[in-house]
Amino acid sequence: MKSSIFLSVRGYVRIEVRGQNLEAFINRLVEQRIMAWDIGFYEGHAKLYLSLKDFFGLRPLLKETGCRVHVLQRFGFPFLLHRLEKRKFFAIGLIGFIIGLYLLSSLVWQVRVEGNELISTQDILQTAKQEGIYKLQWKFRLKDADVLSKNLQGKLEGTAWVGVEIQGTQVVIKVVEATLPDKPQLLNPRHLVASKSALVTSIFAEKGRPIAKPNTYVKKGDILISGILGDETHRQTVVASGQVRGIVWYTPQVEVPLLRQYKTYTGTTQNRSYLILGSRALQLTGYGALSFEHFETIPERKTLQWRDYVLPIGWLRERIMEIQHIERPLDLQEARALGMEQAKLEIIAAAGGDAKVVNEKILHEKTDNGKVYMEVHLEVEEMIAQEQAIIP
Repeated sequence: MKSSIFLSVRGYVRIEVRGQNLEAFINRLVEQRIMAWDIGFYEGHAKLYLSLKDFFGLRPLLKETGCRVHVLQRFGFPFLLHRLEKRKFFAIGLIGFIIGLYLLSSLVWQVRVEGNELISTQDILQTAKQEGIYKLQWKFRLKDADVLSKNLQGKLEGTAWVGVEIQGTQVVIKVVEATLPDKPQLLNPRHLVASKSALVTSIFAEKGRPIAKPNTYVKKGDILISGILGDETHRQTVVASGQVRGIVWYTPQVEVPLLRQYKTYTGTTQNRSYLILGSRALQLTGYGALSFEHFETIPERKTLQWRDYVLPIGWLRERIMEIQHIERPLDLQEARALGMEQAKLEIIAAAGGDAKVVNEKILHEKTDNGKVYMEVHLEVEEMIAQEQAIIP
């Protein structure tokens, strides 16, 4: 079938011609230079395509040859307009939807900042707002991306490069922060002293004179690495530095319930779907109250995108899953193990990530009101050195 954009705009039809003089009718079409294509002859009739303009000029030829014509199909823009005239409200809604879609895609719906670590995102967004980059701003009012990048870099201190990209309905501000040389820290002479009473296990003095020795007990505040070198006659103070590890004793108290709750899924689910327009959501399905009391919701959002343009229109699907809580009793051995693990986690979190438990035991235990109460003894090896200024 012959078709083109030009024919679609002007309109064309597929017709059926009946009569005794079909060949004479076709010959007259050729003589009149009327464009016809995809001509097919069948028993007693013929089918062909004609442009809409040529179709309205067939009446003299039909009278001359005694043929009759019947329109089988209509194609093109004129017939679309005719159908839309019968559905005015649909046409108005369609035009309104297209206009609304165009307007929504002409706005900035999201401003995103990437690459910043030291400079706060809020400061960058505030500076960008001064340059006209903010949510619900018309994209045609934005300056050229190169101009915006240059202006932002000039206003944001501590940046080596700032780039601005307009991706559909969102603006992405990419920041490369400047690497500044570290300023040397001005330190006064100092000792390293014990932060806690402990049994020293290892000592390494990078600067200064080690005082404590391994396998010796020190109290809180005792000097571990001295910042004073030499004797009374030849004396020099330095910034003591190094690492000292020691065993510290803790006696935390914990309680463990003998009845534990677990969450399980029953397999019953309900679905809800929404139409997203900007920051608003219109619920489409899943109306009514839920048939279960305890549940978890898993959202799945999809945004309409055309090439690199992210439109402020999308769909949200929520999967609501019923859950139930199951209680399981614990025996004393399980409760003790949980209590000991809980105590170790609390102490390690307070002592630091490099701390480790070297010994453990339960000092006291009792069961009351469905709980196990425990007093635990832990020996933890950790860093025990802290700074202390040398006061003349």
